[in-house]
Amino acid sequence: MAERLGPADAALAAGGLLDVLKVAAVVVDEQGRISLWSPQAQELFGYTSEEALGRAAADLLVGADRRQAVLEAFARVMAGEGTWAGAFPVRHRDGHTVLVEMRNMRMQASSGAWYALGIASTRETLQRVERGLALSARLVDQSPIGLAVLDEALRYVLVNPALERINGVPAAEHLGRTPHEVLPHLEVAAIEDRMRRVLATGRPVLEEFTVGHMPHDGRDHAWTSSFYRLEDQAHRVMGLAISVVDVTEPYEQSLAAARARRRLSLIADASIRVGTTLDLPTTARELAEVTVPEVADIAAVDLLDAALPGATTRADDGPARFRAMAIKAAYPTPATEAADRVGEVTRYHPGRLVTQAAVGGHPVLLSHVRAADMPRIARDDQAADLLSEAGVHSYLAVPLIARGKVLGALDLKRTRNPAPFDQDDVLLATELAARAAVAIDNARWYQHQRQATLALQRHLLPPQQGPQPPGLAIAHRYQPASAADEIGGDWFDAICLQDGRTALVVGDVMGSGIKAAATMGQLRTTTRALARLGPDPADLLSHLDATTRDLGAAMATCLIALYDPASGRCRLASAGHPPPVLARPGHAPRPIGLDPGPPLGVGGLPFPARDLTLRTGDDLVLYTDGLIEVRDQDIDRRLQTLTDVLAGPRRPLEDTCDLILTALRRPDTQDDVALLIARVLTAPPDTPPP
Repeated sequence: MAERLGPADAALAAGGLLDVLKVAAVVVDEQGRISLWSPQAQELFGYTSEEALGRAAADLLVGADRRQAVLEAFARVMAGEGTWAGAFPVRHRDGHTVLVEMRNMRMQASSGAWYALGIASTRETLQRVERGLALSARLVDQSPIGLAVLDEALRYVLVNPALERINGVPAAEHLGRTPHEVLPHLEVAAIEDRMRRVLATGRPVLEEFTVGHMPHDGRDHAWTSSFYRLEDQAHRVMGLAISVVDVTEPYEQSLAAARARRRLSLIADASIRVGTTLDLPTTARELAEVTVPEVADIAAVDLLDAALPGATTRADDGPARFRAMAIKAAYPTPATEAADRVGEVTRYHPGRLVTQAAVGGHPVLLSHVRAADMPRIARDDQAADLLSEAGVHSYLAVPLIARGKVLGALDLKRTRNPAPFDQDDVLLATELAARAAVAIDNARWYQHQRQATLALQRHLLPPQQGPQPPGLAIAHRYQPASAADEIGGDWFDAICLQDGRTALVVGDVMGSGIKAAATMGQLRTTTRALARLGPDPADLLSHLDATTRDLGAAMATCLIALYDPASGRCRLASAGHPPPVLARPGHAPRPIGLDPGPPLGVGGLPFPARDLTLRTGDDLVLYTDGLIEVRDQDIDRRLQTLTDVLAGPRRPLEDTCDLILTALRRPDTQDDVALLIARVLTAPPDTPPP
């Protein structure tokens, strides 16, 4: 059936390619006279229709030298021997010659008469169009950019080879189909909506970024696409042009660079956030927190019990025993219930992946967790069910290695994060674990040192339940500093002498650590030995001063109070030590004013002594500077706090010690505290007031 054309279709011809070519049409009858002369013919040859119609075409348009050849060609066309086409010089009305491309053919009218139709365009115009078309075709075919033309119904009408390669679909399978039909695996509905807006508005969409999975090569690809509306010379919409650039390689490079920046940022963050203290549980918790949610949805830190201070097991003592140190989740999840409770010590089965990572000293990666893998991750069947319920789909265990020793493992799981762990995650987690392991090892050695120093310190101090001296009740406390390297210098003693007197001593070796504890032990031993020889407290301090100088660079403060229950007399001398406090029933507690000498180890200066008379019920409070010296409060204010505590209701000595420490001791103190309280039980009945 012939296609019927309406007025609208006829209008489409205006402004088209023929107008660009300026094709002239001339009809010649059997006698060679011009019977039709188009406006384009007038523009091309210069003759008006009045001047051309009815005249012999050969006489009007051809020079004498070519007239015979033209007549012979005209005869062959009119005889039905084919068409005549080619370049031909035509005489213009103003006398110059126009080189035109012509095509002549015979046609028959309804009357039966024969005519010759000639169409012509300037050769220059035709060659320009031909070059443009050839260039356009070449550019389209060889362009590395995917190019296509779609009609107004978004059906492909032209696809270049580059777009064939990008889409993985031959050009023939594009034609007549929409993007959704050609690429059903991609989300193109929104893209087609934007294409329709471009067709409707004429506003192009430039470099729209898209990422999708392509089945022809099984890879994720990235593209930038641009859409332009196509219009003809009369600005009528012809369809849509699209250009597609495959940017997969730079996209993957940008992803790799972003991962590298993320890795460096996370490592830098971990350097700041992990190891802020020398406390093992805190350090383990900081490691778990720095990995969630940046690396994993759930993180656990387990340390080998044999590597921890005070461990009761050895590394070769059967299956590995782990102590759960920290668990962190990005959100509430049953997976946390599957983990061992923090602080618990559990033997891990050799088949568990976390055990393999810790014992083998290498990361264990399970990118895709299957149901059959759960027993190798969980501690038991119930925990495996909880992990399955939580949606664990990827697992990674990384050993914690410091100074060549495996300390434990970092256990990582992903649930909501859809991406499985990969080798980049292994590298990142290994780096984080290595840095954190050093902090954990530092905390571990800190705990070892602290325990050793505390053990030495407590060994050198008097026993908790020592003999009570005549006429006195004694209570004492020793509290170490919060840091291991601050422990070691403070001591107290109550020395019972043969004549019934008691020497009360508190001292503080300047410095800290095991060396200070050892120096303290030497001074305490010397003090006990010298005190039994019965010297005055001032003379005793002079002997201790000489002993301290013999020890090298050591220095110490010391306070000695020698109490005689027979007379109630207490003689005191100080070597640079804080003053004791006297708490007497019915009176306000007050510091005892002393004229202190220099610290022990300075040498060459005396140690003045003072006598004090004690009554029944009096409390004499001796302490070291760690009780009253803090950085953010004045000593006088701290002393006032001490006297305020002692001014309260009368309490047992043990309760008084606890109350003083509660009021004045801080958990983050950087110094030891030694506290000694002596309460007078009986004094001579005729003891005068002080």
